[in-house]
Amino acid sequence: MRELSQEDLRSCCASTAWVSAVARRGPYRDLAGLIDAGEAAIAGLSWADVAEALSAHPRIGERRAGDGKEAAWSRSEQSGTATAGQAVLDAIRDGNAAYEERFGHVYLVCATGRSAEEMLVFLRERLAGDEESERKIVREELTAIVKLRLAKLWEGR
Repeated sequence: MRELSQEDLRSCCASTAWVSAVARRGPYRDLAGLIDAGEAAIAGLSWADVAEALSAHPRIGERRAGDGKEAAWSRSEQSGTATAGQAVLDAIRDGNAAYEERFGHVYLVCATGRSAEEMLVFLRERLAGDEESERKIVREELTAIVKLRLAKLWEGR
């Protein structure tokens, strides 16, 4: 059985409600149980709680500074932007601004394994959507990110 600190859980998702919900269900026997708890907690978040989680995520194309787990994971997750050309990075920057203007929060995408060009295409597609659909996608992307981070946390990376 494994007990996880709230600080460790917060590195996976910055929502206070999510951290509390996952911590309450612990300790965890295995990663599958932890991931199930994480997914259930995200599904139960209010939009304000999701917005709190989003506030900890840097814009796509912006490298997170710092030495903590969350900062290191974010830099690794966005590694697809490291080799992108300036035109793509400029388009992402402009898209981020348009997205934030339209939806009122940072563009969240599970960047792991995606190139900057793929993230830009996805950004442009999502800009054309409605707010209800976008909130569903944001929750799906947050879930994907949290699952990856919980696995890293469990494995001690």
